[in-house]
Amino acid sequence: MVWKLDADQIKSISPNHILFLCVANSARSQMAEGIAKKIVMGKVKIYSAGSKPSQVNPLAIMALLEIDIDISEHFSKRVDTIDSVGVDVVITLCAEEECPVFLGNAKRFHWGLPDPTDEIESFRSVRDELVKRLTYLFEEI
Repeated sequence: MVWKLDADQIKSISPNHILFLCVANSARSQMAEGIAKKIVMGKVKIYSAGSKPSQVNPLAIMALLEIDIDISEHFSKRVDTIDSVGVDVVITLCAEEECPVFLGNAKRFHWGLPDPTDEIESFRSVRDELVKRLTYLFEEI
């Protein structure tokens, strides 16, 4: 499990600001942002963005509402609108597509996850994987 090695390395950095990236900033990165924010409860800055933002997928919103996380007010953001100053860690979540590039001094990690399809089950699967990884990452917070 490469992601666990990455998580251990991220823990050793003790980041203050984490950015999740995927292409559209509509599902994976939005869900990661919502889950991480709930876990860290303001102790770490958490953002998400994409290289070709669209809109937050309603199925991503639904999948997180099932675990009492509301991202219905989230909106898709372009990666170049994120101020690179202060971002310690960037985690890319894209799998089959080309990941966005983030310019800055942040340490980069890749946690490739499949882009959910148009069925709620695929969003739940990605959600559950993100919950597992982010719970492990932030277990000491």
